[in-house]
Amino acid sequence: MTNKKNPLIELVKGLLIEIGEDPARDGLLETPERFIKAFKEMTVGYKEDPKKILNKTFKVPYDEIVLLKDIGFTSLCEHHLLPFFGSASIVYLPNKVVVGISKIARLVKCFSKRLQVQERLTMQIADTMEAVLKPRGVAVIITATHQCMECRGIETRGTKMITSVMRGKFRRCASLRNEVLQLIT
Repeated sequence: MTNKKNPLIELVKGLLIEIGEDPARDGLLETPERFIKAFKEMTVGYKEDPKKILNKTFKVPYDEIVLLKDIGFTSLCEHHLLPFFGSASIVYLPNKVVVGISKIARLVKCFSKRLQVQERLTMQIADTMEAVLKPRGVAVIITATHQCMECRGIETRGTKMITSVMRGKFRRCASLRNEVLQLIT
């Protein structure tokens, strides 16, 4: 029987050694395995097809605003591999079909569980909503706190970043856009 070492475990042990720790210390014995498990959980979004998440729709003659507000998420900044977290509000104007609200939350989770920047996350959600549902309009607004800002570099606590994407009627019609912004706040 071969005793082949797991290269990921060895990598994490090497990181611990690099910062001056002893991976054989009692409190750190299982840390490499826990870190790898956590990292895989935080990047599980690569295993999902975002378009398939929204493929179950219902024919409903509803043509007013649909808003799912304050969808919590956690993601990893692709620049520092540190978490950023917050909430997303997703709005759409149906075009003869609606989608279950849990599917919208799953879409946010799918994209947030990848290495990300907030701007891309916002666009990916809007792009997928547009491509699959073909709504008359879609808006995505994300508010997040970034640990790369809070615990390193500039070290500013409590700073929030807000990104938004407005498509279709929400982009073209100021009164609809304002209605969405009022509903979200």
